[in-house]
Amino acid sequence: MKKRAPDTTTTSSLPRRRRSRVLRYLLVAAGCVLIVDALVGDRGFLAMLKARHQYRALEASLAHSRAENAQLREQARRLREDPQAIEDIARRELGLIRPGEKLFIVKDVK
Repeated sequence: MKKRAPDTTTTSSLPRRRRSRVLRYLLVAAGCVLIVDALVGDRGFLAMLKARHQYRALEASLAHSRAENAQLREQARRLREDPQAIEDIARRELGLIRPGEKLFIVKDVK
């Protein structure tokens, strides 16, 4: 009978399988870490959604401020150019009347 030389392929394939399995687990773990970081990291998806929400809120606030600013500019222009506007404000806010006008105060009676 002939003696066979020990098979080196079966003994070396076991560590190779183990290495490939460990490599596969490491790749899966690294992928999971990258996915979690992409979702909740400093520049992740959730941070991006929060930043978009803040941007929309600031954009709406800016539009409101611009509209209010335009209204105040128009009111300032009227006060500079229109004497009737000054008179209206004096009558409404200060309760002033012209000379010769009569003021009637009506009170509700129970």
